[in-house]
Amino acid sequence: MTSTTTAAIPTTPTTPARPYTRRISPIERGYLNAAATGTPQLIQMIIEGEGTLDPDALRQAARAATLASPGLAVRRRGALWRADGPVPDVVELPADATPDTHPFFHRDLSVVTGPVGELGLIQAGSTTHLAIRASHIVTDGKGLRQWIADLFRALRGEEPVGCPDTVDDGHFRTMAGPVPPAPAATRLTGLPAVVGRGPADERPLWLRRRVAAVQSGVTARAAAALSRHLATDTGRLIVPVDLRRHDPTVRSTANLTSQLVLGLHRDDSWKRIHSTLVRALITKAEVAALDRDFLRDNPFANNLSEARELDGSRFPCTAIISDHGEVDPRSYSTPAFRATSFATLPMLVPYAEMFLSACRVGATTELTLSCRNRPGAREKAEELLTDMAKALEQ
Repeated sequence: MTSTTTAAIPTTPTTPARPYTRRISPIERGYLNAAATGTPQLIQMIIEGEGTLDPDALRQAARAATLASPGLAVRRRGALWRADGPVPDVVELPADATPDTHPFFHRDLSVVTGPVGELGLIQAGSTTHLAIRASHIVTDGKGLRQWIADLFRALRGEEPVGCPDTVDDGHFRTMAGPVPPAPAATRLTGLPAVVGRGPADERPLWLRRRVAAVQSGVTARAAAALSRHLATDTGRLIVPVDLRRHDPTVRSTANLTSQLVLGLHRDDSWKRIHSTLVRALITKAEVAALDRDFLRDNPFANNLSEARELDGSRFPCTAIISDHGEVDPRSYSTPAFRATSFATLPMLVPYAEMFLSACRVGATTELTLSCRNRPGAREKAEELLTDMAKALEQ
């Protein structure tokens, strides 16, 4: 990149007439409970590219993007989220900072004091990495990506599109129409751990792999590869589903992600898993799950005491696999910076042994696997990720 010009940040937006306020939804209460176990509930997205990003211009752009999407400046006020918190700030990190070594990637974000988001800027010569972190309690992958797109619109001198809507998951339950009832919830028994044994430290272990892009069945192919490593004949998979699919007109940064829970069998076929997943989506099973009372019908843990009983040797869920779909790097570029890759750093979940995130950027698929860092985990996780990568390339 030869240009270092930064476009002017729009200054025309005005403060909304009514303060942004929305109620804490049942989905978000589930994440609040998970955070209470001491496991940070964070979304972390990493944009890598060529060229430079000016820290002060980033701060101005973050303000413009948050004015248009105030859900990234909320704080908890009783049963409500209210946008009276600080705007995500920019932290300039040393050139050698990495997710494995720097505490920036491991500190929690408070939904009581704010901020609920922040940016980490790493620049080394002509290479730039931008880390965008946000509390998963108040936003999800789609919501955060909408905010990031507005961040870069502002950097390019364009008007942010904004996400001003304050609906919660109840809106999508209505918009989905008739939905077959969910099966009665039963407590899911723990499954033997696959990745490592013994005590784990507090930080997640992240492993990344880049493979040739696959056009379909990413979740099912990766799950089938995982099934060959199950410690018993069965496993359990969680697939996050964006509720916005039931009303695409909604523009919101809220946490609007529900879950599908699918059974795995040893040496499973990816086509069987894919068919099961498609059937669940057709019947809107992720919407039916919203009718359950989280505090009474949670299949993983109904209270903090039960959640804390999970000692790391057994997990109700073998893995979470989240496919973020296609990412256009041009959306995250400016005249002075050309994005070349996009990846996420999945969080640890109290009731899931591992978390795989996937996204397609051009001709490649970026995979990131997170698990607990304990004896034998790195070697086994590398083996798992290699088999998943091979499954995607077939």
